[in-house]
Amino acid sequence: MPPEAAPLLNAAGIEAGYGSMQVLWGVDLDVRPGETVLLLGANGAGKTTFLKSLVGLVEARRGTIQLAGDDITHMRSSDRMRRGMTYMSELAVFPDLTIEENIRIGAQALGHADPGRRMEELYQLFPVLRDKRRALASSLSGGQRKMLGIAKALSAEPKLLVMDEPSAGLSPLFVKEVIRVLSGLQGRGLALLIAEQNISFLEVATRVFVLEGGRIRFSGTVVEMSGNEALHRAYFGLK
Repeated sequence: MPPEAAPLLNAAGIEAGYGSMQVLWGVDLDVRPGETVLLLGANGAGKTTFLKSLVGLVEARRGTIQLAGDDITHMRSSDRMRRGMTYMSELAVFPDLTIEENIRIGAQALGHADPGRRMEELYQLFPVLRDKRRALASSLSGGQRKMLGIAKALSAEPKLLVMDEPSAGLSPLFVKEVIRVLSGLQGRGLALLIAEQNISFLEVATRVFVLEGGRIRFSGTVVEMSGNEALHRAYFGLK
């Protein structure tokens, strides 16, 4: 992807928090079309708050958020989704609904598009879900729930998929499976923003932003991060 590509997502100077507690302090981050960006940080760094500010679940007290050149800073979450941004939380799915119901809910933002067609495409991508489509999401293993969460998010055919800790609660084996799935999504025109503390996700990243104490401490390519010895020492404890 050419480095001069205009950002699909551009967050500038984002400040946010909860009540009197400020969590984010002037966070800048951008994602280009088709790119995979990793937001790396330990627990408590502010990753979830930042993602929620992007999708409209937490109000940005200062700063601006643009999607495809349009200011979405004060839009409702549903309107941001219709414009092409979907969010996959750590929980990812509705456990008391079936697999098929979860995917259909995710497809509601398609409007007049055919959700049945999209569902068939997703079953081809995740064949294990087709076999269990009438089962409750609560009956799935942790790894299968993550697959369903990704399918649910993809059902709206987003331009940008925002993911909060897709490795949460998974064994190393299932983490590798999630990374394999995400690798397979690359090259399809979909941009990914993945918030993680697991450095294994550097494998699929184009660029990396490191968040600490609500501030961006590093931004650059994976190669540039690999060559930064001070950063490696500071974040050696990240798994």
